[in-house]
Amino acid sequence: MGFVGVDTRHSSIQKVFPLWADHLGLPSRELRGFDLPLDATDDAYVGVVEEIRDDPAQAGALVTTHKVRLFDAAGGLFDAVDDFGRACGEVSSISKRDGQLLGHAKDPITAGLALEAIIPDDYFASTDAEVVILGAGGSGVALSWYLAHRADRPRVVTLTALRQASLDHARTIHERGGLDPELFRYRLLDPADPAADASAFVSAAGAGAVVVNATGLGKDRPGSPLDDSVVFPERAVVWEFNYRGSLEFLHQARAQEAARSLTVADGWVYFIHGWSQVVAEVFDVPMTSGTVDELAAIAESVR
Repeated sequence: MGFVGVDTRHSSIQKVFPLWADHLGLPSRELRGFDLPLDATDDAYVGVVEEIRDDPAQAGALVTTHKVRLFDAAGGLFDAVDDFGRACGEVSSISKRDGQLLGHAKDPITAGLALEAIIPDDYFASTDAEVVILGAGGSGVALSWYLAHRADRPRVVTLTALRQASLDHARTIHERGGLDPELFRYRLLDPADPAADASAFVSAAGAGAVVVNATGLGKDRPGSPLDDSVVFPERAVVWEFNYRGSLEFLHQARAQEAARSLTVADGWVYFIHGWSQVVAEVFDVPMTSGTVDELAAIAESVR
């Protein structure tokens, strides 16, 4: 199985996957990394997808960080892409069936499963809370998609970005999916000081707000989308999508956790659901909640 990312050899999955393979009885314990820089060319993405497609030893691959760019550059190589993938313009899972190359966007599913492990089913109905998603890339848009389909929806979902093109792309995905336009707000951050602008916006959010770092900052490159002027809302749920790296955003939340009565979560549960869903797709194995619990326990043992 392949793993398309930025620095795949340092991911926890390198220790976890062989143990999962043994537990699930998969045909291979090997996880091959395909590392691409954040500014990779279209040809680089095409080359990786072609190599996975043409290598009989590769049953498929998980794609992280590059989900949107890979779809943009190499989407034409897939014989079929699922509804989420077409609407969100991303591929996070590459699999093969009957000679066909298939693409799936698992993030709306995995983001939802991870959030459901953090907040109760009636959280938004009981709090009337809003959601602030810092970052309008693939993961942020996927979470917004899930929230729009959630029975217990937030009052409003705001996506922030440094580029208008990112917000326009998010809006297009929402429109393409027929999502309620009244649910979403799109905020372009002040280019002169985006961290200060984002911090002021988060600080002004209502009590109980769900604040998510979906920028990649703190993992793929150091830093936080917020500066140290941020004051998280009382009883906010602060979710760092990353589980490894410098994790500055997570540290900012931890520093205020007690004083502001915050619920703080990192990306470990997201990691578990993300990988287990793709493993199920690539190897065509059932993935029940009980199986996921077993895989989570195995992963925790080597975390």
